[in-house]
Amino acid sequence: MRNRFDPTTLEIYRALYTSVAEEMGIALRRTAFSPNIKERRDYSCAVFDSNGRVIAQGDHMPVHLGSMPMAVAAALSELKMAPGDVVALNDPFAGGTHLPDVTLVMGVFGRDQVSGAKYQVPAKKKKNRHLTPHTRHPLFFVANRAHHADMGGATPGSMGLATDVYGEGLRLPPIRLVRAGEIVEDVMRLILANVRGHAERRGDFQAQIGSLKTGESRLLEIVARRGVTEAQEYALHLIAYSGRLMRHAIELIPDGTYQAEDWLDDDGISEAKIPIRVRIAVDGNRALVDFGGSAQQVAGAINAVEAITVSAVSYVFRCLIGGDVPASAGLMEPIEVIAPAGTVVNAVHPASVAGGNVETSQRIVDVLFKALAQALPDRIPAASQGTMNNLTIGGIDPRTGREFSYYETVAGGMGARANHDGMSAVHTHMTNSLNTPVEALEYSYPLRIREYNIRRHSGGNGRRRGGDGVVREIEALAPARMSILADRRKHAPYGQNGGEEGTVGNDIIIQQGSSRPIASKGSWELQPGDRVRIETPGGGGFGRSSGAREARRKHKA
Repeated sequence: MRNRFDPTTLEIYRALYTSVAEEMGIALRRTAFSPNIKERRDYSCAVFDSNGRVIAQGDHMPVHLGSMPMAVAAALSELKMAPGDVVALNDPFAGGTHLPDVTLVMGVFGRDQVSGAKYQVPAKKKKNRHLTPHTRHPLFFVANRAHHADMGGATPGSMGLATDVYGEGLRLPPIRLVRAGEIVEDVMRLILANVRGHAERRGDFQAQIGSLKTGESRLLEIVARRGVTEAQEYALHLIAYSGRLMRHAIELIPDGTYQAEDWLDDDGISEAKIPIRVRIAVDGNRALVDFGGSAQQVAGAINAVEAITVSAVSYVFRCLIGGDVPASAGLMEPIEVIAPAGTVVNAVHPASVAGGNVETSQRIVDVLFKALAQALPDRIPAASQGTMNNLTIGGIDPRTGREFSYYETVAGGMGARANHDGMSAVHTHMTNSLNTPVEALEYSYPLRIREYNIRRHSGGNGRRRGGDGVVREIEALAPARMSILADRRKHAPYGQNGGEEGTVGNDIIIQQGSSRPIASKGSWELQPGDRVRIETPGGGGFGRSSGAREARRKHKA
């Protein structure tokens, strides 16, 4: 790679590669079958260089994007891709996160594309040896990850409370789902035989494959215009540029060691709280993030694999960079992460991991920000709701006689910042999804929304107030099995700089006219007319306010 580059051209390539990832996401969303992908946008797309290093990502799900490079690395280490191949995987212990998140990876070659069309080399580029018919190594890789509403397991939605990964669903090591442009039907039938709602699952897989082809086409258009040498060189420049931006951001943190601790409420099996501890050592333009002292992996489904922990670290440090930073592999170059194997932040086989992706990732973010607040007290916000409030409901739809599987994460309160109140009823930090609109939910499933509202006064008081959570109450219109996987029901989101804590969440089941609280992790049977009510946490407040305690006292009264 040449060291010199044109800054204007670099910015053009940043926009080009990012637009490829964004257009992949649009194609996936528009062609997906399930409301979880089509409406909630629970997916992510990214572009990688010829060595499998991420160049650009769409503005999608942080928990997916930071961990996807490990999935691509696992795919490349296990299988050699030929033109037209697509590799699928969801194995948490081979680059995946949890089983519903299925990653597809495809190589982008100069000729013999998956569609069968021949790539025409522009006349002025015919001498470029990278585009000859003999090229067998991909010029780029494209990948996407989508949360499938079911991947098998004991409970609909594959997000129930299992005690090992075998109870959570179908585990896919890196395997070819598409070979030479054709779906491997034996593999597809095997997958569909082990999941609920197989027609919807097939449609979502086909949408993912189409999304990859969109990315392939756009990358080849870039190569056709500018040549493969320049396109690959500027991909390397983008990675290096991101690394420089991150090193500069770390230099602005005062040198020193910053430690913090936070807790997950429990693992759903025992009542014991689960500590996550971190020590951040900043030295010049480098940072060491050490999770030593965190809890050992547990029986319940809130263990996080290493990819999740690295993803959370990447997200937090990226938040420290002002402006529009290229989301490339360079961001993690100056950061070393130590996550001891066998702990809740780096679980090993056969740990159950469904909640590590959605709950533990949020707590890792909370504890990282809590530590960094010691160094940057005016830049770090109070804790947001700290949970994704995962809700799954599945059964047989009496309207069609087919299986259904509804999955959703429910928004909550954002933590207050030094100069702004926290936003209410939003997804925060490691999630970037939307809600399922009431109309779409009731059309797709035998369910009815009885209440959907902001949970007033649930944000923490302070000079700046934390955002409020959400109330979402859903009625079953057919027999179904419901599962909840949530947190921040015992340990509230913390305030910052003297601000008060947010209100903890609450979960209620209403049957035959009577309501009772239920645990934040578990499964229950629903009959027609039964309702589940989710009250999500509010964000913490920021700064001391002389009237804060009095306002809270009056509200409680």
